[in-house]
Amino acid sequence: MSMENFFDETTDQSIIKTEIVSKYFWAWAKVIIPNAKKSTGRIAYIDLFAGPGRYKDGTSSTPLLVLQKAIQDVELRQMLVTIFNDKDQNNSQSLQKAIDNTPGINTLKYLPVVHSHEVGDQIAQMFQQMRLVPTLFFVDPWGYKGLSLQLVNSILKDWGCDCIFFFNYNRINMGLSNPLVKNHMEGLFGKQRSDILRLKLETLSPLQRELTIVEELCQALKDIGGKFVLPFCFKNDKGNRTSHHLIFVSKNFRGYEIMKGIMAKESSNSAQGVPSFEYCPADFKQPILFELWRPLDDLECLLQKEFAGRTITMQEIYEYHNVGRRYIEKNYKDVLKKMEQEGRILADPSATKRRKDTFAGSVKVIFPK
Repeated sequence: MSMENFFDETTDQSIIKTEIVSKYFWAWAKVIIPNAKKSTGRIAYIDLFAGPGRYKDGTSSTPLLVLQKAIQDVELRQMLVTIFNDKDQNNSQSLQKAIDNTPGINTLKYLPVVHSHEVGDQIAQMFQQMRLVPTLFFVDPWGYKGLSLQLVNSILKDWGCDCIFFFNYNRINMGLSNPLVKNHMEGLFGKQRSDILRLKLETLSPLQRELTIVEELCQALKDIGGKFVLPFCFKNDKGNRTSHHLIFVSKNFRGYEIMKGIMAKESSNSAQGVPSFEYCPADFKQPILFELWRPLDDLECLLQKEFAGRTITMQEIYEYHNVGRRYIEKNYKDVLKKMEQEGRILADPSATKRRKDTFAGSVKVIFPK
């Protein structure tokens, strides 16, 4: 699809992307607002590649959905600062018009600001020098220009700031082999990592190439302090080829937990109740992706090995163990209930003293040595 007709009509891809971002914005805002009230009294949403606001079929894109949610909420109306940008002036003008025509837009204390700037090092440096209010930062470039570790780090450095970006796998896959865009690839992966990555890719199959590229990106984000990284894969219409990955980065476990729940519900399939996040099987050479692929059967063995001889609550198990794996809270409860029934763990209180078919976070789990 060319840039010219990208916004002609909604696709399953764009619908899911918008759902994930807008749902996370709402959940993130509700968690952040109580603490933000005690400091600046503001939170922010920034989108540097915002588009025209609506697809040609009239469907609202992410910026309008975020504003609509803010208009409907008393607290958000008084606290939300929104900054939108698109270097294409036709898009920025169209977005401004769509914003102006949004019912209730004037009820917002801070009216949206729309710019039309090229995204590059200057914007990253500007954010780096600022102390940001809690901000949800969304970056959805058509290719890779403007997307860099420096840009992501300039946002993540401050409290309450999370980043979601669309990673155009096809364009970046080609870019890694193109010396003309070497600087852009170094900005995205780091110079040393991008040099090593090029060598790794020379002998890999298409699937291994994809997994390796995404793995290295996730590792690069962790290196700059993105403690919690969660990728979500988008396939083409036929489901046989990857087009993009939506990458979530946060320094906070609560944000990671919320986004994992949202992505789990948007996954197209699951195995044994474990959401797919749309990933194909990885192996030990891609540790992040490999852990995101393990089925529920593996979880029992992992817990027995990890917590042998320990007494620990279900909530502590979940918070410690789920990071970097695709298991959600329900998976842990289901497995622990099964292990208790089979006599492989003890629980306090036991199943006979709990409400039927439950395993609350406060329940203590005793693992044998």
